[in-house]
Amino acid sequence: MLPEGPGAYVLLIHIAEPARIDLSQFSASTFAAGWYLYCGSAKGPGGMRARVARHMRQNKRPRWHVDRLTNAADAVFAVAFPDGLECKLVEALRAAGLSFPMPGFGATDCRHCEAHLLRWTPQD
Repeated sequence: MLPEGPGAYVLLIHIAEPARIDLSQFSASTFAAGWYLYCGSAKGPGGMRARVARHMRQNKRPRWHVDRLTNAADAVFAVAFPDGLECKLVEALRAAGLSFPMPGFGATDCRHCEAHLLRWTPQD
């Protein structure tokens, strides 16, 4: 069970087939099948538990860019980092070799990160 307090989280999102997703400011974009990691934060009421529970729901009304991606996903997993910072998670994942599939995705209010969505290509 995830903590109710504030913190950061990483969503591990699997897209089974290429998905065309309307992202308004980015126009419609096609996401290749595969694994994506989204770094987010939750500081409001309910903290990480409420925010991640929302991301896990299917067919939710989109509020954030990542909602459109999770609605198209066949699997979504989450890891919580109490008192963590989403930008530090992005830095660590980028340093591990993950790439940004779409500059600006999930980071419209961030001055430090190129994006908060990264693509993971598992190596055999």
